[in-house]
Amino acid sequence: MSQKKHPTPPVILHSEISAKSKLFTVEALSLQFSNGEQRQYERIKGSGRGAVMIVPLNQDNELLLVREYCAGTHDYQLGFPKGLIDPGETPQQAANRELKEEVGMGAEYFAELKEVSMAPSYFNARMHILIAKGLYPEQLTGDEPEPLVVVKWPLTQWRSLLQQPDFTEARSVAALLLLQQYLEEGE
Repeated sequence: MSQKKHPTPPVILHSEISAKSKLFTVEALSLQFSNGEQRQYERIKGSGRGAVMIVPLNQDNELLLVREYCAGTHDYQLGFPKGLIDPGETPQQAANRELKEEVGMGAEYFAELKEVSMAPSYFNARMHILIAKGLYPEQLTGDEPEPLVVVKWPLTQWRSLLQQPDFTEARSVAALLLLQQYLEEGE
């Protein structure tokens, strides 16, 4: 299928930092589009390191999820383990580290399901979604303020996971559907 591409991206006429915290930098942009239109945009600048989300599948054909506090919604959400890629790490190394920190398991095998962007209109961050198999017990100390609750979910009941009121994060939903595509295509 052929898709029409847009012309070149708009020209950045001016950019400045409009807000900064220890986690976020908000950049104000003055843009000029190829048709001459000028607009003001704001974006959150990421660290550029990227992040990983891991879909762990154990030998009993269960998904391993974590329930953790989410400040944005001020509640606990059920989702797949995730975290930032540390400097010098590959996505697979970061995935194995995060898996050990959040679930207490390492993995012998990783396959990337897809690299996704998150709110690309406002945020330049990218996330690698990987499946992890060949799990073995190994715990690393993470940076979470409280222990995460690990939830085992039978893969055969993946559709019911979509119905859970605390399984709402779009990246986790996408990861679950990407896993199904991966498994249907025969890994």
